[in-house]
Amino acid sequence: MTDGIYSVAMTLLVLDVRLPDNFHPTNADQLLQALLGMWPKVLPYVLSFIVLGLRWIAGVQLRSKADLLGGAYIRWWLLYLLLITCVPFTTILVGRFGEFAPAIWIYAGNTGLIAIVCWRLMKLTPEIENAHHVMGRQISLLLLLTSAVLCIGFSFISPQHALWALLLNLVAPMMMRRTAATQMAAH
Repeated sequence: MTDGIYSVAMTLLVLDVRLPDNFHPTNADQLLQALLGMWPKVLPYVLSFIVLGLRWIAGVQLRSKADLLGGAYIRWWLLYLLLITCVPFTTILVGRFGEFAPAIWIYAGNTGLIAIVCWRLMKLTPEIENAHHVMGRQISLLLLLTSAVLCIGFSFISPQHALWALLLNLVAPMMMRRTAATQMAAH
């Protein structure tokens, strides 16, 4: 129950981090300048997120076996939550300004960072998950990271089409089934 309260509060913080509805850039430089000008809203968001996150961590440590997950896992989990709460903003940004590369960079960059942080979380808990599940998650995360990097790369050529690189993630379930079948046949 408490985790839900924190997650809602932490997500609501990001609602003020947005560009004005009447903002209509005509080029990528204008969008980039407007994004850089958002730091007065981003800084309080990040600071508030950290404060709430530290309070959440304190509660988790009291309720759980801290030695099972450890402090490193909890800190990476907090970074993961920060990145997740940024998804609404990055989605709105790319939805409104997807024709400009900076919007793609921020959206795909956040997506790529989520994949990296998930990978780290997975590496911090090798004894918790079975090998089949870990292999599936690794494939999925590699595809997510690859699609994010491709998306950023394509944005330099054609920002309007760069998001199509994210379709690569649709291959993950098929690859996971194939890997599972191969592993079962080997045993």
